[in-house]
Amino acid sequence: MKPQGVLIAGNWKMNHTPKETEVFFEKLKIGIQSLDALAKASLDNEQIRVCVMPPMLCLQTALTKTKNMKVTIAAQNVHFEKKGAFTGEVSGPMLSELGINTVLIGHSERRHYFGETNETVTKKINSLLSQGFHIIACIGETKAERQHQETESVLKKQLDAIISDQALSQSQSLVIAYEPVWAIGTGLTATTKQVEEAHGFIRSVLTNKFANKSGNIAAQKISILYGGSVTVENFADLLHCENVDGGLIGGASLKPENMIEFIKIAARSSS
Repeated sequence: MKPQGVLIAGNWKMNHTPKETEVFFEKLKIGIQSLDALAKASLDNEQIRVCVMPPMLCLQTALTKTKNMKVTIAAQNVHFEKKGAFTGEVSGPMLSELGINTVLIGHSERRHYFGETNETVTKKINSLLSQGFHIIACIGETKAERQHQETESVLKKQLDAIISDQALSQSQSLVIAYEPVWAIGTGLTATTKQVEEAHGFIRSVLTNKFANKSGNIAAQKISILYGGSVTVENFADLLHCENVDGGLIGGASLKPENMIEFIKIAARSSS
């Protein structure tokens, strides 16, 4: 059993309209209601947590449809400033007033397509932590970096940027998502050996970071998700890895029946 439980985080990216979002959660609600006793109990006691990240325009619909459901609605991105002349951006206070308190930060697509860097990712994380948000922070290496055996150095550099003094003091609000860039949306999945090696390394870096703060306990309580073509077919094997505490799930999270299956798999792995 994972000490911090299993987190199932669905990142919809730029998919689903508000109407499609409404239909999705109507079906998800029915699916949750039909879960067996083990899965329902795991949701009720938060041994399994479900988080869904719709597009910005769908957040209000998602919040309305999940009002009485054990599902957290999160945003896919946010600006580090609270307000200002930043055309097209969304601020923390805007999300907070809407009822959103969790944000995905630093996804590889944000880094690749929109020029986000370790510096901007860190500014976002520090700003959001100071505003009381929970963060899912993404790190990961490219195919070229892995081929050049730079995975650990890349991960450490990204973690060194993310784990600031503020993050150390508010570790309960932080989740790390390891996403090998070469596996995202490609249909490729890292082997369980590769996943456990990366997650084990991340855990060791976290342990060293917290050594002078709150010790190994705090480092162990930070969930580390795997993200990289996660499917219902490979999720159970991924959860068998010691330092995998859940999944950051892309395309497979767009279908409510898949999310129900992820919950069932997590419940079985936790029993």
